[in-house]
Amino acid sequence: MNSEIYVVIIIGAILAVLLVGFIVTILFLYQRRQHRQVLEINRMKEEYERETLKSQLEIQEETFKNIGQELHDNIGQMLSVVKLSLAVLPMTDKHEAWEPIQGARQVLNKAMIDLANLTKSLHTDRITQIGLAESIHFELESINRTGLLEIEFGISGIEQSLDDQKSIVMFRIFQENLNNILKHSKAQKIQVILTYLDDKFIMKITDDGIGFNVAEKKNSTSSAAGVGLKSIFNRAKLIGAEIDMQSEPGQGTIVSIQLPLPH
Repeated sequence: MNSEIYVVIIIGAILAVLLVGFIVTILFLYQRRQHRQVLEINRMKEEYERETLKSQLEIQEETFKNIGQELHDNIGQMLSVVKLSLAVLPMTDKHEAWEPIQGARQVLNKAMIDLANLTKSLHTDRITQIGLAESIHFELESINRTGLLEIEFGISGIEQSLDDQKSIVMFRIFQENLNNILKHSKAQKIQVILTYLDDKFIMKITDDGIGFNVAEKKNSTSSAAGVGLKSIFNRAKLIGAEIDMQSEPGQGTIVSIQLPLPH
C-alpha cells in the first residue's frame, strides 16, 4: 500500500515538474517571440524613417539643382545683358558719369562671380564630378576671398573617392555646419581638416566662436540653429556616419564626422 502511494507521489511530482517545465517553456517562447516582434517593429520603423529621410533629401537636392539652373539661365543671363549694355555706352573717361558707371561695372562683375559660385554650390552634379575635397575647398575659398574670416584647410592621408550619395550628403553636412558658423558663432577663424584612413573618412570642422550648449540646441525646435543641428545628425545617420560635437559657451566648437569606408 505504501509503495503504491510512493508511486503515485513520484508520478505526481514528475507530472508537476513536466507541467512547470511546459509552462516555463511556453512563457520563454512567448517572450522570445514578443522580443523578435519588437525588434522587427523597430527595424521597420527605422527603415521607414531612413527611406522617408532619403526621399526628402533627394527632393531637396533636385530642388537645389533646379534653383541653380534657373539662377544660371535667367538671372545670370540678365546680368550679362546689363554688363554688355554698360560696356557699349558711348562715353569717354571725361564724362561725368564715367566714374559711377565703372563702379557699377565692378559691382556687377562681383555679383556675377558670386552668382556663378552659388550655382556651382547648389548643383549636385558638380559635387560628384570634382569630388568632395575639392568642393569643400572651393566653398572655403569663396569665403576666404571676402576677408571676413581666417580660413585653414588641410587634407591628411591618401584621398579616396566616396560614392555619389555619400559625397553629396557629406558636403551638405559641411555646408550646414558652415552656415551655422557664419550665422551664429561670431568666429574669426575656421579650420577644416579632411583625414583619409584605411577604414574611415573623418571631416573635422573647428571654429573659435562663442560656442553653445549642444544638448540644448539639439533638442530645440524653436531656433534655426536647432533645426540645422537636427538636419546634420539626420543626414549623418542616413549614410552611417557618426558625429561628435563638442562645444561650450565661450569655448568655440569642434565637429567631427566619421564615415566608415569599405575595404
